[in-house]
Amino acid sequence: MSRVNLQSQSAPAASQPLLAQIHQAFGATPNMFKAVSNSPAALQSMWASFGALGKGTLGARLGEQIAVAIANRNRCEYCLAAHTVLGQKAGASAEDMAAAQVGHSDDARTAAALTFALKVVEQRAQVGDADVAQLRAAGFDDGQIVEILAHVALNLFTNYINVALDVPVDFPKVALR
Repeated sequence: MSRVNLQSQSAPAASQPLLAQIHQAFGATPNMFKAVSNSPAALQSMWASFGALGKGTLGARLGEQIAVAIANRNRCEYCLAAHTVLGQKAGASAEDMAAAQVGHSDDARTAAALTFALKVVEQRAQVGDADVAQLRAAGFDDGQIVEILAHVALNLFTNYINVALDVPVDFPKVALR
């Protein structure tokens, strides 16, 4: 049971236009967004971040692989379930998403991004020159390195919302690994 209100119709008036956009984008309003809608500022921040990163250069598939790796690391069942579905919609196979969940990929570029993202999470961003050099060697430019960090930050935000507020999972469940 969620620790905050999940009734989107009783969300603040300032959240309503964004909830309508979210409902249109998903065909329903996922519970996470209902929880976040209790704060119009937080909902605006989250939805704008998803929109901005969706227009980034990493691509949806890699963004979703990063998301499942971070969700698994943070034991966020909600984000793991949601991003597994979204990753498959972005062209990743079930096997790709399962591997990404534990930070692996057969693609060297994807593996480098996942390794870096997980290191940022596990070491609270205390990474070194060699870590950034490995990303560059895998073909990432400075903008994409910053974009990876933006994905990490957004996924920490969503993981913390879902775990701390005990948001019920409304996507097909995926087992944590």
